Amino acid sequence: MDTPAFLDIANLTKSYGDFTALLPINLSVSEGEFLTIVGPSGSGKTTLIKLLVGMEEQTGGTISLRGERLDVLPANKRPTCMVFQPLALFPHRSVGENIEFPLKIKGIDPSVRRVRADELLTLFRLPQDFYHKRISECSGGERQRIALARALAFDPEILFFDEPLSALDYRLRKTLEKELKALHVRTGKTFIYITHSLEEAMVMSDRIAILRNGRFEQIGPAKEIYAEPRSRFVAEFMGDVNLFDIVPDEVSGEPLAEDIDRTAVSSASWESVPGEQRVLMVRPEMLVFLQPGEKADFEIDGVISAEYMLGSRTQYEIKTASGRVVSVERSSASPMFQDDGRVRLGFSLENCHVIKEPVS
Repeated sequence: MDTPAFLDIANLTKSYGDFTALLPINLSVSEGEFLTIVGPSGSGKTTLIKLLVGMEEQTGGTISLRGERLDVLPANKRPTCMVFQPLALFPHRSVGENIEFPLKIKGIDPSVRRVRADELLTLFRLPQDFYHKRISECSGGERQRIALARALAFDPEILFFDEPLSALDYRLRKTLEKELKALHVRTGKTFIYITHSLEEAMVMSDRIAILRNGRFEQIGPAKEIYAEPRSRFVAEFMGDVNLFDIVPDEVSGEPLAEDIDRTAVSSASWESVPGEQRVLMVRPEMLVFLQPGEKADFEIDGVISAEYMLGSRTQYEIKTASGRVVSVERSSASPMFQDDGRVRLGFSLENCHVIKEPVS
């Protein structure tokens, strides 16, 4: 007999009158997993998280935890906790009082609450004397840690996060991304995290679920989704990308991609079937500048039209004869190009991906 998934979402839907915010969606989450849900505004992320924590009731479908219905329980009876972007800490209470608050509501003895608060201060690498410090005296990063400590106070089985780092400055956000990932490892808890930031998702997650128009477009490890997206939408959503429609040559009928010269590469995976469009995808960092006489599986001629410094790497925009702009990112020295700025790009078969989509 199969063991039920730790958290199982089956045919979950949510409608508001005539508007359907979530189409029937299915998702299984393993115990101890760090799953991040990303998607554009209006995709259904907030609606989904509200259903999971019990803030709203679904229109259809079920939510189960360890094989038992979770959606029939009120929010305060669920073994879950939510960390919102507005941390909702009590500014005039001490750090210890804030951490203990969920335990106080449950009627836990003060001595037990104090022990738990001290444990959580240690877990979040905060000094023990912070117990008596006022929230109003704490920095933004310290408040974030305190909010997480409070969320863990009553030992929930699942922690939900609704963009908790989005209001922080870049340096602090990067620090807390690493701390959250380390906290996940230390606690072994199941984290379900919502964010607009792909960078956060890529850094922290075991898997990423991309939500679009109320349904999951793709679910998988970050590397898989980045390198092998199932649709043009996912390819573009997961970062800068070069996409080339594959069309049959007007004379030979052989599948070709505009602006690309192909050398000794099989076209079997390029061939479309009726009702299907195939798109060749290559990420900017997979393109290289070819030296005179150097060859690659795929080659593109163009002229450098723009150059952007991106910290440790440089992005170049290359304009082809057809007017297409191809993006290239390199961390090495500047490319070799002719006096008129012309360059030849190359990439290998193993560093590209063919997307198969139905014709709209």
